[in-house]
Amino acid sequence: MPLKIRPSTECAFEQISLGEVMLRLDPGEGRIRTSRRFSAWEGGGEYNTSRGLRKCFGLKAAVCTALVDNEVGHLIEDLILQGGVATDFIRWREDDGIGRSVRNGLNFTERGFGIRGAVGVPDRGNTAASQLKPGDFDWDHIFGSLGVRWFHTGGIFAALSPTTAALTIEAVKAAARHGTVVSYDLNYRPSLWKGIGGIARAQEVNREIARHVDVMIGNEEDFTASLGFEVKGADANLSKLDTGAFKEMIAAAVKEYPGFKVVATTLRRVISATRNDWSAILWHDGAFHESRKYPELEILDRVGGGDSFASGLQFGFLEFNDAQKAVDYGAAHGALASTTPGDTSMATRKEVEKQISGGGARVVR
Repeated sequence: MPLKIRPSTECAFEQISLGEVMLRLDPGEGRIRTSRRFSAWEGGGEYNTSRGLRKCFGLKAAVCTALVDNEVGHLIEDLILQGGVATDFIRWREDDGIGRSVRNGLNFTERGFGIRGAVGVPDRGNTAASQLKPGDFDWDHIFGSLGVRWFHTGGIFAALSPTTAALTIEAVKAAARHGTVVSYDLNYRPSLWKGIGGIARAQEVNREIARHVDVMIGNEEDFTASLGFEVKGADANLSKLDTGAFKEMIAAAVKEYPGFKVVATTLRRVISATRNDWSAILWHDGAFHESRKYPELEILDRVGGGDSFASGLQFGFLEFNDAQKAVDYGAAHGALASTTPGDTSMATRKEVEKQISGGGARVVR
């Protein structure tokens, strides 16, 4: 059966995300520790899906977040505006002058190459977004009066503070009340949880949120660390990738959380930082759907590939309400996002559909 999705005619937004948007500082082909120049991008696990839906697929999207009212905050806002994502729901916080009480998040990210893996160094303590709390957004106005077809958030935002975890629960409950589809990307980050209770706390928070989720997204590490499901026979680098093991894990998740209408995961085998086997699998309505396989995909910048998968998946349901198209659009969009720098997608819908149909890399003139 298709997902029950509100019609576009009664909604102001196709999709809204809830999460932190940071300023990404990228040394290009260099290293953070030795670079003298950085390119500035915006990025955030939840926001990246909204930007992909708007820039690649042309859907109207917005982000719920918070920024400090200073020059860095407005730089991030300008980057969001360039991505076409609506800024109606940004909560602006007063600048204290030096960031003692509140600040904007920074994320230094180097791409990795060959045997050297990508490195992310977030600088996000005490940020405006991490201080968001229940009551900061009028969800009944957003989901009810305005109308939203799809709401997306994830485990990165929920891990920022006790109040962001509580806000996430408030938001997913409100979305469900108004018939908005709720998707959640587990996106487990050990660095975010290690100081506030580690895996035990991650599972406590994510298991509560999972009870209110329609579409659950994550890779093998996410499901293990965040929800306690193990992928049998997979080693740390997934050199023994077993689709059957993923299916067993998804079946266990659906049994424990009967509210899940869709469960999806990317399948990655890391050969090196610049070569990954890439594909995806999705469960819906009792059946599994698998994407085209992208063997030994050449990676320029892997950060954001999973977010672009989630974005393409959402488009497949919003545009066609078709599970096979959702996993196909997700896998192709994520693969293409890995071939460009920055967290966010630079692909076009035409390029995504070319990959879905089996198109190659011959020059386009």
